[in-house]
Amino acid sequence: MKYLISAFLLFTSPIFPLSAQQTQKPVLHGRNWMAITGKPLAATAGAMTFQKGGNAVDAACAMLAATCTMWDTLSWGGETQVLIYNPTTKKVIAINAMGVAPTGATADFFKKKGYNFPPEYGPLAATTPGTPGGLIYMLINYGTMSLGQVLAPAMELAAGYPIEAQAANSMERGKTQINQWPYSKKVFFTHPGEKREAPEAGEIFVQKDLLETLTKMVEAETIALKSGKNRKQALMAAYDRFYKGDIAKEFVRGCQEQGGLITMQDLANWKPLEEEPLMVNYKGIDVYKMQQWTQGPVLLQALNILENFDLKSMGYNSPKYIHTVYQAMNLAFADRDFYYGDPYFAPLEPMKGLLSKDYAKQRAKLIKYDRNNPDIGPGNPYPFEGKKNPYTDLLKTRGFELDTSKRNFAPKHDLGYNTSPAELYQDRLWRGTTSVEAADKEGWVVSITPSGGWLPACIAGHTGVGMSQRMQSFVLDSAINPFNLVAPGKRPRVTLSPSLALKDGKPFVASAVQGGDTQDQNLLQFFLNMTEFGMNVQQSAEAANFNTNQLWLSLGGTKTDDRKPKPGQILLNSNTSENTREELKKLGYTLSFGDRTSGPINAIYFDWKHNSLWGGSSNHGEDYGIGW
Repeated sequence: MKYLISAFLLFTSPIFPLSAQQTQKPVLHGRNWMAITGKPLAATAGAMTFQKGGNAVDAACAMLAATCTMWDTLSWGGETQVLIYNPTTKKVIAINAMGVAPTGATADFFKKKGYNFPPEYGPLAATTPGTPGGLIYMLINYGTMSLGQVLAPAMELAAGYPIEAQAANSMERGKTQINQWPYSKKVFFTHPGEKREAPEAGEIFVQKDLLETLTKMVEAETIALKSGKNRKQALMAAYDRFYKGDIAKEFVRGCQEQGGLITMQDLANWKPLEEEPLMVNYKGIDVYKMQQWTQGPVLLQALNILENFDLKSMGYNSPKYIHTVYQAMNLAFADRDFYYGDPYFAPLEPMKGLLSKDYAKQRAKLIKYDRNNPDIGPGNPYPFEGKKNPYTDLLKTRGFELDTSKRNFAPKHDLGYNTSPAELYQDRLWRGTTSVEAADKEGWVVSITPSGGWLPACIAGHTGVGMSQRMQSFVLDSAINPFNLVAPGKRPRVTLSPSLALKDGKPFVASAVQGGDTQDQNLLQFFLNMTEFGMNVQQSAEAANFNTNQLWLSLGGTKTDDRKPKPGQILLNSNTSENTREELKKLGYTLSFGDRTSGPINAIYFDWKHNSLWGGSSNHGEDYGIGW
């Protein structure tokens, strides 16, 4: 059977080589630095920071602060996940700035309120804020500037900036929820009582409370420096004012007034962590991801599985290629859904086994070319680290029998539910997050996937800080995932997943993308577009991808039915050829289509032949990059 190339290669005839494909946005080129993120003004904040002498970490902090201030599907009360390449040590490090579940956040607490999962919105959805602490940690250990310098653009934005239609319309669409929260109403509804209460596009949007919060942090740094403290001590003074001082007190008061659980002790006990990232080698390229409290290892597992196939010979987005990658992603996500969780809490996740090349070969043998397998479930990685699986009985209860060909896909307790509306499901699949990418000529590379506190957000008191909604990524039933059961002080297993790859010991490409459970699906295909099909970084960012829905959703819905997998459902690009559509239907797939199915991905490629930087910035919407 001849497999035809589909999706963005079949727009016109004749077919051009992949390396000749036109893109909607140009490749960014830079010799000195590159700054890319989800908003044009935020990318400008990164450029301003570079022009003032900052390094890539400083610029990344400035962009992070700006995107939070502009509500680019996140806020200051959210969470930050970072990969950094340090040119001095020539190593990749990870920064875990994910907040934790507050005091009183137990499975019983939420079950008594009628939830199958913690809520999507409001104060009970909030983990402790991670982004302020993560930003300051980055700055202390790897940046060169003061907090005042990197927050200057964000503070100017908080004082008033012309708001974009995307954010303004999100505020208007979120009226029902926002009206429940008095502090959110005060900030977001600049025209109270009118037909349109949210700002109009281009209106100068002012956030006085947030500006005061940022000003207090910078004041704490300034006072500390004037009193003779060194740079690190001064930055820690700003940190302490947010997590232990008057900002913390107002945050907690505002949270609890609206029904939230976060305490002063929760804020004081939390801290960002520096970690060793996880890594696999794919055909000579070392690919780094965050640890298993994120979904990042999914991409690593999928690469290990796909290494057993000749993808290039299949052809980009041919039916055989789509089928093979779809099946590999399903295998990896089935493991994610059961085995990933916070490594700082028992039980310990079997990551050595999950990332074993031999385990991947075993999983790869499950891929059949005559049909989609709707019964794919978690594998058994424990023998690949010399252990016995302690969850065999739990998997049987859930409806999965290890090491057999017959498996029930849905958990036994879930077989009676109806399906949720498709549009609501897709919204949950793609929800939230932005990306920040920065690099400089000294060799610093930063890849961030920050999120949390997206619109409609519940603002904590007079801080101007929107609270995270990441509690919803916990489970309340160990049959779904015994490693991700909610508990006070614990991090939820999140979708947030920056990537960084090295080749010959030097940076190759840094990438990140928004989009919930689709993040590592799109980053995987982006990486394969470059390594298998020779696309440049912008072509890879724009190229048509596909997404599987055969996984447990990490976001949205408080009922089991809202989250359960949809076997065989696949999202394809609208330009997918009729031949490819028909072949996939024969394999048992249920097809849906979108005009843009690439991410949106932002990335930086390192051209060592010419000692230059190549930037790829998504063509989805407001993503933007600047290079020099």
